[in-house]
Amino acid sequence: MKHAHRRRRCLHCRQLFTPDPRSRYRQRFCNEVACRKASKLLSQQRWRERPENKCYWSGLEEVRRVQVWRKANPRYWKRVPRQRLGTLQDDFAADRAPAQYRKRTRTLASLQDDCLPDDPLLAGIIASLAGSTLQEDIATTCRRLIAVGRDILRSKTTAGAVASAPKPLNPA
Repeated sequence: MKHAHRRRRCLHCRQLFTPDPRSRYRQRFCNEVACRKASKLLSQQRWRERPENKCYWSGLEEVRRVQVWRKANPRYWKRVPRQRLGTLQDDFAADRAPAQYRKRTRTLASLQDDCLPDDPLLAGIIASLAGSTLQEDIATTCRRLIAVGRDILRSKTTAGAVASAPKPLNPA
């Protein structure tokens, strides 16, 4: 004879539910989407409150670990292999970059790249063009787009200067 599954009240929505038999002693939330989110938030909050987890993702050791891992796995988040698009010149030097794209001085304690646009629309468009949401890829794409834009503007001004130049007189 099977044991009857006891129903229990969800901690979030307060509705009765039947817990999964495999976790019936631990399950405190029902399977509704909002309740699963509340369960996740509660478990994350409990994890963060433990003293041993207070500084879990910070410090120089963590920064170095992430840097080493990123070098060892450069294409981890890429879904499709990206082809390099050639430009007419190399990426611009940081000292010639517009002020909004210049990288601020980095400290070893910072994992974030400061070369990202502040506008969410622009960041979304660039992330779509890059095919990735990684900050490194977005920053690289920003630099590439700026270099292409400079090439276009440089060729436009050169072409405009040639078109507006005085025509030589024909002595014929």
